[in-house]
Formats: sequence, structure tokens, C-alpha cells
Amino acid sequence: MASSKWIRPEVYPLFAAVGVVVGICSLQLVRNICTNPDVRVSKKNRGAGVLENFEEGENYKEHRVRKFVRGRRPEVMPSINKFFSDPE
Repeated sequence: MASSKWIRPEVYPLFAAVGVVVGICSLQLVRNICTNPDVRVSKKNRGAGVLENFEEGENYKEHRVRKFVRGRRPEVMPSINKFFSDPE
């Protein structure tokens, strides 16, 4: 009885939105820890200090999502934008 009192169906979309945000933040954190050239987790790599690894930094910056979005227009829903903006 107590669980039905505290968890209402109206709050499910809020749980879903917060869950998606936590997932996005977790993926970004894992990406930074695993692939960022400036982050060194192991003790052996931390002793190297500041490295001049511009090529590795450029590879980190130009990831797949950025390459996919590069030639596209910045629209969320292009079909709806086209429908309302084209005078046909």
C-alpha cells in the first residue's frame, strides 16, 4: 500500500527524463575517462606530464557524431520546418 502512495503514474515521465539525463552524463564521463588524451588513469601514464600529442587530441575532438552532423543544417525536425516555411 505504501508504494502506491509514493510512486504515482504522473511522475513516470519525470523518472524517464531524469534517467535519460543520467545516462547521457554517464556516457560522457566514460568517454572522457577512456578516450580523452589529457586524462591519464594509470600511474605509469601520469608520470609522463604534459604531452604534445596534437594528433591524438584532434582525433578525440573530431568524433563520429561531429563528423556525422558537420554537413547538415541545424534543425531538430527538418520535415516540419520545411512544411511550415515553404509557401506551396
